[in-house]
Amino acid sequence: MLHALKQFRKKTETCAAVIVAAGSSSRMQGTDKILTSLHGEPLIVHTIRAFQQCDEITEIVIVTREALLSQMSRLCQTNGFDKVSIIVPGGASRAESVYRGLDHVSDAELVAVHDGARPLITPEIIEKTVRKAAAFHAAAPAVPVKDTIKTAENRIVTGTPDRSSLFAVQTPQVFDFDLLRGALKRALEEKLPVTDDCSAVEALGMSVYLTDGSDENIKVTTPVDLLLAEAILKERTRQ
Repeated sequence: MLHALKQFRKKTETCAAVIVAAGSSSRMQGTDKILTSLHGEPLIVHTIRAFQQCDEITEIVIVTREALLSQMSRLCQTNGFDKVSIIVPGGASRAESVYRGLDHVSDAELVAVHDGARPLITPEIIEKTVRKAAAFHAAAPAVPVKDTIKTAENRIVTGTPDRSSLFAVQTPQVFDFDLLRGALKRALEEKLPVTDDCSAVEALGMSVYLTDGSDENIKVTTPVDLLLAEAILKERTRQ
């Protein structure tokens, strides 16, 4: 473990972002959540803008569906997102999509991977997470779980985990570039059941450090999430 830490211990100067927006929007009742209107703009525009405005981010790679490549390019040009270096098609899984995005990062020591459907991320949260990853190689924003969680089999409760040790992990998840690339390569080759990028890194025995996330940093998955995101943005404009 100590050897692994030394291998990735280096001075960090640059951080690229890979924004993954290649999902099928299967739970949005026929609406493409990436392009749906949120506070008068396509949802993905809010997401990209936060990384465009964050000084810690030097380059943005967008991974999306093949059918959206041209439209996504026009959106970036229209909004002046000059940190976006390339827009590439995704893969069959999220892990494969992220891996494809990493293939197109020009030159960075850190990489921040973010869900395109988290439009309420702020430059401040991005910056805090990047700085934590610069010190500890892997970091992600998270918020404590508020609800009581049950484990169950066939809808029969089998246990109640201690809520004080449970966190809902968000994105961006930030890593040493080489660490994440190696972790995802192994996960894809061995078909490991990773649910996020942290899971792939954890499978190597590496630690992931949590920073303070935000209850507002929601992932838009259902129409109800979209209503909540709209309400949050309206409240932000009043402040």
